[in-house]
Amino acid sequence: MGDTREHDDTTAERRALVRQGLAIGVATGLYGTSFGAVGVASGLTVLQTCALSSLVFTGASQFAFVGVLAAGGSPWSGAATGLMLGARNTLYGLGLVDRLRWRGLRRAGGAQLVIDESSAVATTQDDPALARLGFLVTGGAVFVLWNLMTFVGALAGTALGDPRTYGLDAAVAAAFLALLWPRLADGSAVAVAVAAALLALALVPLTPAGVPVLAAASVAVVAALLPTRTTA
Repeated sequence: MGDTREHDDTTAERRALVRQGLAIGVATGLYGTSFGAVGVASGLTVLQTCALSSLVFTGASQFAFVGVLAAGGSPWSGAATGLMLGARNTLYGLGLVDRLRWRGLRRAGGAQLVIDESSAVATTQDDPALARLGFLVTGGAVFVLWNLMTFVGALAGTALGDPRTYGLDAAVAAAFLALLWPRLADGSAVAVAVAAALLALALVPLTPAGVPVLAAASVAVVAALLPTRTTA
């Protein structure tokens, strides 16, 4: 009787985890339409926009890249900015090594799904099997829907014609701000964001497009390297 009850509890827990992962996948994936639209608005083709979603697959970095392009910056500046913002995924991956316990090709394949959402779901599970399930369902659902909706958004953006006619060129900055805003959860995050914004504004009239964004991103890196003060 005890074994049966334990099995039922595990099955129910797995089903709840799958539902949670799918729900997160739908909520996050639908936002891919925004990236698809602003991708073509920044001057990318539909194919290039879709390639970014499938190969880069981290929303903040993708929006940063197209934001630099929309401002007239070079692809190299955009890539550098996106790389700095995506560096946090490396830390996620290091934290997931012992929890997922994958080796070889499984670890390499799973690296593509290391994003905020999949990492958050996996790290809430103490059982490695449940952690792997939550990671795969969440990451897989987001990946499929994000890429699908990127394609839909890119086609819609192309059908609209010149994006400046509808103000879609400004949508790049608006979409990135919407992605960033929920992360400003404490005073230190707000301070870093304000310092980065002030630095970017100061550099806009002095440097080529793309450099202010790259410099602003470096503020977060410097802040992360500073020692944390502790109270006695």
